[in-house]
Amino acid sequence: MPDANKWFSAGVRWYRPTSAGPGPDISTSPKEQALSEKEKLIADIMGAQIRLQHVFADDRSDPLFATHLTMSQLKILLLLARHGTVSGGELARMLGVGAAALSGMVDRLVVQDLVTRTEDMHDRRVRRIGLTKAGTEVIDGIITAGVSRQRDLLSRLSADELSVVSQAMELLLREATACATQPPEPHSP
Repeated sequence: MPDANKWFSAGVRWYRPTSAGPGPDISTSPKEQALSEKEKLIADIMGAQIRLQHVFADDRSDPLFATHLTMSQLKILLLLARHGTVSGGELARMLGVGAAALSGMVDRLVVQDLVTRTEDMHDRRVRRIGLTKAGTEVIDGIITAGVSRQRDLLSRLSADELSVVSQAMELLLREATACATQPPEPHSP
């Protein structure tokens, strides 16, 4: 019997196997049935989100293939986009590499005019690394890839349907913001 805590894809829908078989389990309490329905809805939403990601995958990957960046270079650009201009030491720690390895990666990004390396105003021994305008445009293009196709898709919906999608997005953003402000839960060994 499959582990009942795992979710499986059946091509189009996501489902969780139960020992009760295909029909409803009449021995469960109303609370358990409500929880089961909530889990089914979550699985349906997640399955739809995965299918949407596949629909937009080509649009989203085009900017990645067009950049000719290595994975390490892409990580550097993404970190700089998130954290702004940082010292070489900070960036090396974020990437988990040594200063020498980082220096070579940054040199190649400077040659491509994607990052700048400048002296720190308070400590001339420190080099600060930041995105150039071109680097910002590359990252923005990657992050926002597929937006025009998504807009086209949304334009096909009625005003009432768009209202439902908008409300759902607001709910998700509210919870994502709440999760981002809470400290992470410790992992059990």
